Amino acid sequence: MADSISMKKLVTRLLGVVVAMFVFGFALVPIYDVMCKAFGINGKTAGQYEGEQSVDASRQVRVQFLSTNNVDMPWEFYPKHDELTANPGAVNEMIFIARNPTDRPMSAQAVPSIAPSNAAAYFHKTECFCFTQQVLQPGQQIEMPVRFIVDRDMPKDVKHLTLSYTLFDITARHPPVAANTGG
Repeated sequence: MADSISMKKLVTRLLGVVVAMFVFGFALVPIYDVMCKAFGINGKTAGQYEGEQSVDASRQVRVQFLSTNNVDMPWEFYPKHDELTANPGAVNEMIFIARNPTDRPMSAQAVPSIAPSNAAAYFHKTECFCFTQQVLQPGQQIEMPVRFIVDRDMPKDVKHLTLSYTLFDITARHPPVAANTGG
């Protein structure tokens, strides 16, 4: 009888642990967002720009562009220019180049980050290659634009932003379709 009661307690505790792990799994994304905001890491860009469309020509912000490849990502990936000067409220564009030097089709996903993180809420991408997965055939090279607006309401003390992208190989999770060679 005592073994039966202790077995029920054990099963109950184990079920409690399973439920707690399940709840924790769903809570990870909000916890991650709070931690990023609290510690000023992994600045995410703001959403769609809905502000005033006038340009503040009296102010300039230097926007630097960085690109890195995640481990085991063999693509060449870089911005056409290292930086540009933007006026708040103006639409700007930078082209990133990606080339697949391998002998197989590959899929990739770019993940952006903004620094300093307190300026991320004032950086609005209106078009970005990071919104979709990129598929390149062997030897293929593409130009990928990112169009953005630096919000006029960005704090005046922010004079320099860094937009950084990390490119991830997602071929195993999202296999590309090979090019039709005709024939």
